Amino acid sequence: MKAFVTSALSAALQQLVESGTLSQVPASLELDRPKQASHGDLASNVALLLAKEARCKPRELAERIVAALPESSHIARCEVAGPGFINFFLRPEAFQEVVRRVYAEGERFGAHDFGQGETLHLEFVSANPTGPLHVGHGRGAAYGASLANILRFCGYRVFCEYYVNDAGRQMDILAASVYLRYLESAGHPLPWPYPSNAYRGDYLLPIAEALRRELGDRLLPAAAHLPDLGRFADPDEAMDALIQQLKTDLGADYAPLHRAGLETILADIRADLAEFGVHYDGWYSERSLMDSGAITRAVEALTAAGHTYVRDGALWFRSTAYGDDKDRVLRRDNGAYTYFASDVAYHADKFARGFHRLVDMWGADHHGYVARVRASLQAMGLDEAALEILLVQFAILYRGEEKVSMSTRAGEFVTLRQLRAEVGNDAARFFYVLRRADQHLDFDLELAKQRSEENPVYYIQYAHARVYSLFRQAEEQGLSTPQEQVPELAPLQDARELALADLLWRFPEVVGISARAREPHQIAFYLKELAAAFHTYYNATRILVEESAIRHARLALVRAVARTIANGLTLLGVSAPERM
Repeated sequence: MKAFVTSALSAALQQLVESGTLSQVPASLELDRPKQASHGDLASNVALLLAKEARCKPRELAERIVAALPESSHIARCEVAGPGFINFFLRPEAFQEVVRRVYAEGERFGAHDFGQGETLHLEFVSANPTGPLHVGHGRGAAYGASLANILRFCGYRVFCEYYVNDAGRQMDILAASVYLRYLESAGHPLPWPYPSNAYRGDYLLPIAEALRRELGDRLLPAAAHLPDLGRFADPDEAMDALIQQLKTDLGADYAPLHRAGLETILADIRADLAEFGVHYDGWYSERSLMDSGAITRAVEALTAAGHTYVRDGALWFRSTAYGDDKDRVLRRDNGAYTYFASDVAYHADKFARGFHRLVDMWGADHHGYVARVRASLQAMGLDEAALEILLVQFAILYRGEEKVSMSTRAGEFVTLRQLRAEVGNDAARFFYVLRRADQHLDFDLELAKQRSEENPVYYIQYAHARVYSLFRQAEEQGLSTPQEQVPELAPLQDARELALADLLWRFPEVVGISARAREPHQIAFYLKELAAAFHTYYNATRILVEESAIRHARLALVRAVARTIANGLTLLGVSAPERM
């Protein structure tokens, strides 16, 4: 709809350019929807922006622009208001046209092409494979998958990747935890209480039992040499001692122990995400960075460029030279690379693979990593501006008034799979994107299960199903309905019908805003508004009237509503049922 006004406005401005009043037509013309209906359907402040160049008052320029506007079948009249705003009042035809557009574009209605030619790498979730995904991880999964859909809908070539932290201390802690459960499954008592900083979830038991079936009692002898953890004041030092002893005693058998936990949990994560409708183009192994020498090469490149120094036996990166609050360790005094060194190599590899833009979605608790990663890109001469980092707050689950405790280490959490089984994929996907990712989100479990207008996803899906119900009712009553061809739309004159059509025109705008701002919640809010407008229209208007011209026009309008709802829900990974 804005295109009708923009075209006329551009023609008027071009006429003023030709008369010498203006030097050129602006590259883009912004139009707003006035809050008050008396101010028209669309408004422009172009006269206020160009008045200085035209050497006249904004209101005078606005009057010249209005006088130069060509005749339009979509614009009824224009008014100059206030200091120089131009208010446009549109004909019903301008609203009706959206139905034709929805019919013509179908599943592509709302799509854009401004992302064409740009390859975008999107990394999200990337939870350590130390336990099942829990309800907190679900938010990043829903947000990332929805964002990927929206960006692809706008022309971007999106590559979704999960970064697998399959190396480092956390995986060693997992291996040690599996070993302790292995001993328990063999009836071998532990010489001390189960470590507080080991993983304790019940999900470890089947992993340990499977390991016993595979290796039998082969790992039991190492139990005779377990260190006395009670002599350590620091739990982390105790855990490190346990890990080192296991590596020494088990030798080659440490690899299958390490692999048992990793492979089982990672397979569970893959299946869980796939069942949630979240799919990846690649699963990137941190260990592959080590094995390929990519980490060593990245660190050596920083050193060769003079961006590192040695202190207390450790190798440090001068990240303060690029705005970080302190320098960061790349290699510890024991020769082990840090997680940060892996991040440096991983991001350098993303650029090496030819991606134009990198979008990282991290948990909000990783905000301290932003400056150091950006600093490393600058130091390596890479385009730091091409990196976007989106911080995602974990969702907090409530059962009634009670907040559910979440701790992967302690084994106290509600898994994503449990949540999906309880509320369904659709409710989970929609509720997760109801807020901006960096805003706190309370997941109302009871509301998500309701089948009422209080539940937004149910309310939206019900609007879609209601449209299909109308067509079934028409068939049962022997009434004709519009088919593939758009019927005559002139009967659509009622204010509610025009308001509904106006909302349909807004969908492409909302999609564009959502893509550029990386905000799927914009689409969720739009769908709530569209569903509410449809239900109001449905309850106030008899759609299946006897007069076929009116009936066909109204059915075409609501079919366009259903198509738009389906397109929006698809972008959010939510189904659009035809029956409920």
